[in-house]
Amino acid sequence: MSAEPVSRGHLYTSLKKRFSFAGISTPELDARLLLSAACGVDDVGLIAAPDVVVSKDAMTKLEGMVARRIAGEPVSRILGVREFWGLEFALNRGTLDPRPESETIIEAVLKARPDVAAPLRFLDLGTGTGCLLLALVSEYANALGVGVDVSDDAIKAAMRNASLLGFADRVQFMVNDWARGLDGPFDVIVSNPPYIPSADINALAREVKQFDPVAALDGGDDGLDPYRHLMPELPRLLSPAGMAIFEFGKGQGADVARIAIEAGLKVERVICDLAGLERTIIVKL
Repeated sequence: MSAEPVSRGHLYTSLKKRFSFAGISTPELDARLLLSAACGVDDVGLIAAPDVVVSKDAMTKLEGMVARRIAGEPVSRILGVREFWGLEFALNRGTLDPRPESETIIEAVLKARPDVAAPLRFLDLGTGTGCLLLALVSEYANALGVGVDVSDDAIKAAMRNASLLGFADRVQFMVNDWARGLDGPFDVIVSNPPYIPSADINALAREVKQFDPVAALDGGDDGLDPYRHLMPELPRLLSPAGMAIFEFGKGQGADVARIAIEAGLKVERVICDLAGLERTIIVKL
């Protein structure tokens, strides 16, 4: 970048071109997010004052972020936060970067349990940032929840997010090997477990394979190991009228349904995401 004084507008145009040339799929968005962060302004401030000269400190900060982005690091990792369900979640090395398609789980719960005043009890298996559980308690004012993850780093991130979002008094996070030792009943159980087949990890986009924790991606030889482990646990954890909603990968719907049925569960339905792909499954007792 130029050592001469440069305006926000000029930098924005320059960054878009650099990111596009580097093969980044969202050059405009990435340029705007990183420039806003470096300058300490929001989108409105950035757009409203394009002629403001960027300070040397901001330029130095921006140069570092741009280098990381061109090297493949996602913007969310560079900024340390990701928006999910309209809420902002802090990330760390132990957390999966929340994906928009996982919002299908929240939508499914709201449709199945429309009474948002109900005192529901939630369980989130493999909670990561806590995004699923915290998004749910943000919608259900009288709900309580438990989130578990095998990663100590993930639980630290989830606890921080609960505190920052103001829900720390309604949720409990703990390091745990899935549902081992947990007592029910829970009205709603949600999970976005690892479901990528081990052999497919290296073929993932570099933003995923290099920066998301492998433990949050790798679902074993066929990607189905977590479902084989968790489905048999549900009968003892769910309330009689409870339900569980699991996310799964492309083409895995029939296999996940079979595993649920073999565990004595009833498949309520399979739900597609906005791209039209089967994404989540609802099971009941």
